Amino acid sequence: MNNFDFRSPLQHGIAIPAHPLALTAQRRLDERRQRALSRYYIAAGVGGLAVGVHTTQFAIRDPQVCLFKPVLELAKEEMDRAARPLVRIGGICGATPQAVAEATLLRQLGYHAGLLSLGALRSATEDELISHCRAVAEVLPIVGFYLQPSVGGRVLPYAFWRRFAEIDNVVAIKMAPFNRYQTLDVVRAVIEAGRDDIALYTGNDDSIVTDFLTPYRFGGKERRIVGGLLGHWSVWTQRAVELLEQCRNAEATSSLLQLGIEVTDSNAAFFDAANRFHGCIAGLHEVLRRQGLLEGLWCLDEHESLSLGQMAEIDRVYRAYPHLNDDAFVEAHRDEWMR
Repeated sequence: MNNFDFRSPLQHGIAIPAHPLALTAQRRLDERRQRALSRYYIAAGVGGLAVGVHTTQFAIRDPQVCLFKPVLELAKEEMDRAARPLVRIGGICGATPQAVAEATLLRQLGYHAGLLSLGALRSATEDELISHCRAVAEVLPIVGFYLQPSVGGRVLPYAFWRRFAEIDNVVAIKMAPFNRYQTLDVVRAVIEAGRDDIALYTGNDDSIVTDFLTPYRFGGKERRIVGGLLGHWSVWTQRAVELLEQCRNAEATSSLLQLGIEVTDSNAAFFDAANRFHGCIAGLHEVLRRQGLLEGLWCLDEHESLSLGQMAEIDRVYRAYPHLNDDAFVEAHRDEWMR
């Protein structure tokens, strides 16, 4: 395990769920259920975990909360116990001093790479952004993160991604702008930089299947999006692992495109797309609550909850797409994960 070459599975393409945060009704860490979530994902066949990211709630870093290190440690312990090596990715946020400190902690805990959010640098110039990324990459391999502006990201043009792709210690990029034009900017930048070693991952929850089925060609070179690092994959995870294998290097058949619409429709309910994603974390919690993995929908922000009508939408997609859920799998193993 110590000699695990994490770059190889990352470049092949794996399913990486963004790990949620299990809380008690008092909004304290529920360690038993936090461990159970990690065990669920590992049993479902994922290739790695992303911890301390948006789905884990950025507020875990707040001084009055102070849960960043504890949740990283719990996930590390469960990955240490796994029967196979897993790619370990931790979230990195904040201005350069904070980001470097978080990268250092991840390295100390044995995480392989950091998912680098640039949401805190909204007013930074392109030069400042690149300097920031280089500083973090000197500490730990990084996964670029194009986060949609509606949930805390910023627009990042082709010119930025072209320069970002020249940073030696970039190992992957998660594209989650929920925008075709901006997704193309990233893919073209990586191809034109000649970086065949940068793995392309989708975070576009509105276009997961389409991203996998599309060959991206620029200048006579072709790349594919090989895996997913997704909050959406924190639920119905066993089916997500199967979906990735079903779509790997596949042709875009009508049945697969229809499946993509079903996945997107489910995501719209879970992520509360109708209300600008206000209930995106609570929606994922609701699915995990129905499966008995979480006790409630509690978020660190007491104002963060399901939107009006979101519960009915989750009910609807549950009825419409029973083949997409993994409730039976969870029911069969939940008690052992809870021990």
